[in-house]
Amino acid sequence: MNKPVPTSRMARGSKLGVLVAGQAVHQQRTRLSMIGRSEEVRARLADESVWQLAEKLVVVLGEMKGLAMKLGQLLSLFDLDLVPPQHRESFRHSLAVLFDSAPAVTFETMRRVVEEDLGAPLETLFAEFDPEPIAAASIGQVYRARLADGTDVAVKVQYPGIDAAVRADLRNLALLRPLLQHALPAFTLEVLDEMRANFENEVDYVAEARTQQHVANLYAGHPFIAVPQAFPERSGRHVLVTEYAPGESFEAMRALPEAERDRIGEIIYRFYLGSQFEFGEFCGDPHPGNVLLGTDGRVVFLDFGLYKRMAVEHIAFEAACLRAAAEDRGPDLHRLMVDHGVIGDQAGVTASECYDYVLSAMQWCLADQDVPITPELACGALLNVVDPRLPQFSRMRRQHLPPEHLISRRTGFWTCATLGHLRASTNWHRIMREWLYDDVPATESGRLHRAWKLQRTPDNP
Repeated sequence: MNKPVPTSRMARGSKLGVLVAGQAVHQQRTRLSMIGRSEEVRARLADESVWQLAEKLVVVLGEMKGLAMKLGQLLSLFDLDLVPPQHRESFRHSLAVLFDSAPAVTFETMRRVVEEDLGAPLETLFAEFDPEPIAAASIGQVYRARLADGTDVAVKVQYPGIDAAVRADLRNLALLRPLLQHALPAFTLEVLDEMRANFENEVDYVAEARTQQHVANLYAGHPFIAVPQAFPERSGRHVLVTEYAPGESFEAMRALPEAERDRIGEIIYRFYLGSQFEFGEFCGDPHPGNVLLGTDGRVVFLDFGLYKRMAVEHIAFEAACLRAAAEDRGPDLHRLMVDHGVIGDQAGVTASECYDYVLSAMQWCLADQDVPITPELACGALLNVVDPRLPQFSRMRRQHLPPEHLISRRTGFWTCATLGHLRASTNWHRIMREWLYDDVPATESGRLHRAWKLQRTPDNP
């Protein structure tokens, strides 16, 4: 019979530390579950007020060319099959408006951006440069090129003036605050400042090149995770030069056999969520467009404009909350959130409401069983915690979310959404236990990952 994992230092140092935690949360599935509630999700999405709010947001963001593509990327994570038939055309049109906001730019114009930013003619900078873009990023285009030493590289070039547009958008983002607070009461000025800082980082390609170089070194020699090397010395504020990484697109991955999709899903989960607890830092932009399946079977991760490093105490807080939820310690979870200032003393939030709220968002990785991630589940997890029409979480939605946790919350939701597009399935909780309890890995990928960590050198900590 399963027993709760001891949390004292002595017990954690014993062999008991690798035992399975008591999974009272498993029993909660019959009382509170987002799994298989696709009809309820469809009903919520069918509500006219949702579409009125979405249309208002699209109209406002239609004037904000720099950020519109980012919103379009996020909206595209939600499968159109979730949208009721009478609204699908409207939804497609709204997405098209956002995606079409990217400027149409000729190669000669983009060439001038490269030459002005890097201070030399294109022929001097690269031995070869293909004028046809191989991909479109949210704020630029990606080209394939070759350096003089024969290295194949990918060159991401910002659209002319897009950095100024994004900064202007950020200055005006406060105008959206009343609209966003209608759906997200926790959208405070502090959260807005955090968003501004994160978006500012995304348009600085020199900073992104340094970050990507760091992450590539962090994961050097990894058995199933690959991050292309970046070349900060060859990059500029508007031009990012990285190693070219060939691979299959996410769409191709979706057509692979179930076992391979499950393997890839576990790798995505480990990279985006596991890095936070294992290394204290993580990429905050999970998205199908940022993932490739490499020719050697490793999963390649791209785009490090949004990258977060968290202080030890903030990581410890998130881990403690997850352990409390997984062990069905609702009062302890509530106390953690009150002590951390997430829930005010006078907010009237009960321990049960706090527990149910966390479970609604994270049950897919708290339940100790195989959980197939679908678009319905991912959308249901998000709607359960942000939908203002659900009365049972009205007080929890007014929590004071510390800004430093904004990106980790977003990363959790978008990772789930990405896994939903892949329709991956595994026991996500058993994997998470490696980070929360230092459990022995339960999967082959976990064993490979732990072996890699143990053989890393001091120069590659």
